[in-house]
Amino acid sequence: MLASVMIDGQLVPPERAQVSVFDRGFLYGDSVFEALRTHDGRLALLGEHLARLERSAARVFIPLPVPVAALREEVEATVLAQGSAESYVRVVLTRGVASALGLDPELAEAPCRVVIVTPLKLPPAEIYEQGIGAITFRIERPSDALSAASAKIGNYLASVLAMKRARAEGASEALLEDAHGNILEGSTSNVFAALRGTLVTPPETAAILPGITRARVLEAAREANMPVELRSISREELAQADEICITSSIREVVPVVKLDGRAVGSGSPGPFARELLRRFRQIVRRA
Repeated sequence: MLASVMIDGQLVPPERAQVSVFDRGFLYGDSVFEALRTHDGRLALLGEHLARLERSAARVFIPLPVPVAALREEVEATVLAQGSAESYVRVVLTRGVASALGLDPELAEAPCRVVIVTPLKLPPAEIYEQGIGAITFRIERPSDALSAASAKIGNYLASVLAMKRARAEGASEALLEDAHGNILEGSTSNVFAALRGTLVTPPETAAILPGITRARVLEAAREANMPVELRSISREELAQADEICITSSIREVVPVVKLDGRAVGSGSPGPFARELLRRFRQIVRRA
């Protein structure tokens, strides 16, 4: 894998890209991040991702070390240095190296920022034509009750465990269920369901990550005159959906055709997912 890495504004060889073991991102998951991709070689949604990074940092009280405009320049320079036709980009902001071990955020000396760019590995084409399997996985995330609920934080342990269970059951994604039996989102995605002719997705007030792709898919649904509801979806209701799809920056819109080992609707990708993917790609090309 040929990667380009920039740390605190300086390009460094990937084999020498290092962050201190005393960095609080390593010690405590005390960090926020964004993951995005190019479309036709363009960073079409970079501004939206950086705006969300800024919001995430504010929610966990990590000050931006440089203005957003400078972060944009650093991402663009790292993508250019990597040189692939299509790129995967990860931007990480940690609270920085601590002057001593301890949870107190005041021990951090200065935030650390890292940009990693690798060639984009596209999902296999068949997942759009055949769909994927998913499971439901009940979780209780401590961050859901905090101001960090909608921040993209570096502590992904709950999602890691959910994905481990999904893989053990032969599935490609885990849909996270809260203590009330409502589906929140996927381990690395947002969730949509077609229920009796209406496209339903949990609202941002439900402690979900407000996905950049999710927002554009909602835009695509409005363009297609699809009825849309932002509301909670119970696990039982989701099991009766005509269609389910997940959305994420890398995978875009992917149909879920099997849930907890049972077919979703007809067991094949349906018209909602196909139309949303088509219109989403048109919207990104216009961005």
